[in-house]
Amino acid sequence: MYRRSAFDFMQPPESPTSELPAIGFLIEVSSEHRAFLACFGKFLRPKPGDVLIEEGAQQESLYIILSGSLHITSNSGERLILLAALREGDSLGEVNLFDPGTASATAVCHNPGLVWTITRDELNGFLEADPAAGVSVLKGLLRQVAWRIRTMNEKLATAEQRASLHNFWTIGLQG
Repeated sequence: MYRRSAFDFMQPPESPTSELPAIGFLIEVSSEHRAFLACFGKFLRPKPGDVLIEEGAQQESLYIILSGSLHITSNSGERLILLAALREGDSLGEVNLFDPGTASATAVCHNPGLVWTITRDELNGFLEADPAAGVSVLKGLLRQVAWRIRTMNEKLATAEQRASLHNFWTIGLQG
């Protein structure tokens, strides 16, 4: 279904980037720390259809979208479900950096762009090389994960409320 994996397009960007921009979880990280962090990862130029993460495969990398967009999909067995459309500043893969496992969804390039990625081992190297920079980056990641948990809790509460109302009207009318 998809054409290429991440290994097919791991090449440096056309114009070298020495620093990661202040976007996403890096928004409050200093310029010096972002430049140092950039040295530990890789810049990728995915094209539409390229798979960065495949559902069910071992996943141990963090990705941040610098430009372009990705679609996050899951195969329900019956059909492909679009879970999210991510764009500049969005990141993915944070969970598996700290809780190793398999990917819960597939990430596919929708629009060409630039993505930066770092593996668990590379991140550990960064954290050991400059603990102060590491604290700054980890605070940003934790802020992002906390925001996602809050958002998911709100969505679950809304879904539960809708289900309760549906059950009330369905069961109430039958009783």
